[in-house]
Amino acid sequence: MISKEQFDKEIAGIIANAIREDVGDGDHSSLACIPESATGKAKLLVKDKGIIAGVEFAKMVFKYVDPNLKIETLIEDGTPVNHGDIVFYVSGSSQSILKSERLVLNAMQRMSAIATKTKQFVDLLEGTKTKILDTRKTTPGIRALEKWAVKIGGGENHRFALYDMIMLKDNHIDFAGGITNAINKTKQYLKDTNRDLKIIVEARNLAEIEEILQSDGVYRILIDNFNYEDTRKAVALIGDTCLTESSGGITEKTIRKYADCGVDYISSGALTHSVYNMDLSLKAV
Repeated sequence: MISKEQFDKEIAGIIANAIREDVGDGDHSSLACIPESATGKAKLLVKDKGIIAGVEFAKMVFKYVDPNLKIETLIEDGTPVNHGDIVFYVSGSSQSILKSERLVLNAMQRMSAIATKTKQFVDLLEGTKTKILDTRKTTPGIRALEKWAVKIGGGENHRFALYDMIMLKDNHIDFAGGITNAINKTKQYLKDTNRDLKIIVEARNLAEIEEILQSDGVYRILIDNFNYEDTRKAVALIGDTCLTESSGGITEKTIRKYADCGVDYISSGALTHSVYNMDLSLKAV
């Protein structure tokens, strides 16, 4: 996984790029009719139900735009919210509040939706050992926000990107000439480049799992698109040799059954690619 320093750098880049994209050479709507000296106060109003996420990110945005803005937080990240709840107040330069508004709302609406969906999956896994993972199926440019939201919702982050973990999927295996070749070449590559990266290998059937188990050094086996019966067989085959992960179109209706098969993790792209933004507003008070 990436370091906190790398993650913070990603977040800082998202803020800088988003403000550049949205503000350009100036928020001319505000500049045209609101005096530079004008001050005001606004509230973040919830108009939906779910898990709030992005409060800490909002604070970073406000600080980036104007370090003099003051935030009074009433509800923290990860808290269940209902229609009518007020998450925070922000006060200071009216122009600065308006310049920050759209980025704060866009981010918090999406982050809250992801956190809410993740919490639903986490609740469905209650009582099992299985943990929910996100994937790289994220919105280009804001992956750090979406993975942050998964954590807020109680899930765990898979690899952040292509550089922080080795994941040998079907195409890697086929291009490398088979599972054993792919694993051996990977271990040699890590040795030659002095890298310490965990190795995950995808299996498409039980025979491939048996082949993977012939090689050491595999951190986790991805049991991809298996049915329940074969998933149970795969878990039994693997035993304590390495960790297990189920994936492939797993939904709210099927996640518990896969967890009951005994896998350590279930990964779902739906946490980040199939959500509807939570309805939030920033209103002057």
